[in-house]
Amino acid sequence: MKLGLSKKQGKFIGDIIDQWHETGVINDDTKKQLEDSIEVRSFEWKKLAEYSFWIAMICVVIAFAAMFADKFLIDLVEKLFSSSNFTLSIVFAITAAVVYYWAYKRSRKYPNKIYSNEFILIMAVLSTATSIGYLGMALDNGSGHFSILLLIAACIYGVIGLLFPSVLVWIFAILSLGAWFGTETGYVSGWGAYYLGMNYPLRFVLFGLILTGMSFLFNNIVFLKKFQQSTYVLGLLYLFISLWMMSIFGNYGNFDDWFETKQIHLIGYGIIFGIVALLAIWWGLKQDDYTSRSFGLTFLFINLYTRYFEFFWDALHKAIFFLILAATFWLIGNNAEKIWNLKFLNRNFSADK
Repeated sequence: MKLGLSKKQGKFIGDIIDQWHETGVINDDTKKQLEDSIEVRSFEWKKLAEYSFWIAMICVVIAFAAMFADKFLIDLVEKLFSSSNFTLSIVFAITAAVVYYWAYKRSRKYPNKIYSNEFILIMAVLSTATSIGYLGMALDNGSGHFSILLLIAACIYGVIGLLFPSVLVWIFAILSLGAWFGTETGYVSGWGAYYLGMNYPLRFVLFGLILTGMSFLFNNIVFLKKFQQSTYVLGLLYLFISLWMMSIFGNYGNFDDWFETKQIHLIGYGIIFGIVALLAIWWGLKQDDYTSRSFGLTFLFINLYTRYFEFFWDALHKAIFFLILAATFWLIGNNAEKIWNLKFLNRNFSADK
């Protein structure tokens, strides 16, 4: 059975095989056997399938929007939704259960149809969200404690994600959990600016740290290993976006106090943001972790640009600012190159011995 590769992968593997052959690592027969064991796909049908189902999802949303532009359909929808909230919750819950069952059976029968199975599963997820929303309206007593609905959604999506298993549904679970965390701390604090002395960005810095830390534990748990990368990415996303917001607004809870504060007083948050970004880059380079490295580099630049607009946009000429940036990163690159060359030469020297 041949290994199917994309054109980019095929070129990369082909270059490696050629390099091994030229350096004498493999002989002519081995080279031919390796080349015969791979097959480069002429067209990326998998990518086409992925893009097609994403477009299908968008079309579903557009279809719902178009539906409300038609008078006949509007009248039909109004009659349907004149039912009680509790009845509608049950209807959508039953619909979700049926679609979940269909998606489960189909995923067992056609495991290779990844994207079409995910599309059906997302339809069930949307139906679940609608059911929970109507349940909330049916049980609403005016307390404003709607965050419990988000927790219910997170639990349901988490269980469904584990049962199928589906990374996409797991992502919905984490996003719902994040929404619950924000609204629950808001409700407990009486919808004030602070909870335990923390504004919303600072709370989500902690949430992102906890989520990122938990993702490392997933590698040691068999049934959670599939969700490690998605949890890791979302944890870093929560962390860095929250740090960016902190670098702009600090730990202030209202705009009046923030407007009266000079930006120089918030520079400490920007420094912390930069240090975390540099640590992510260091970790990514040390562990060959592309995700950490990418997040670190991206948000380091975001931090620099944000500080530039805050402090130097009017005071410093744009060309000078970017020349300083260029010189800084040239120094970093030059030192990194020296370290790499030193390690490379030492390794080759040891091998020659």
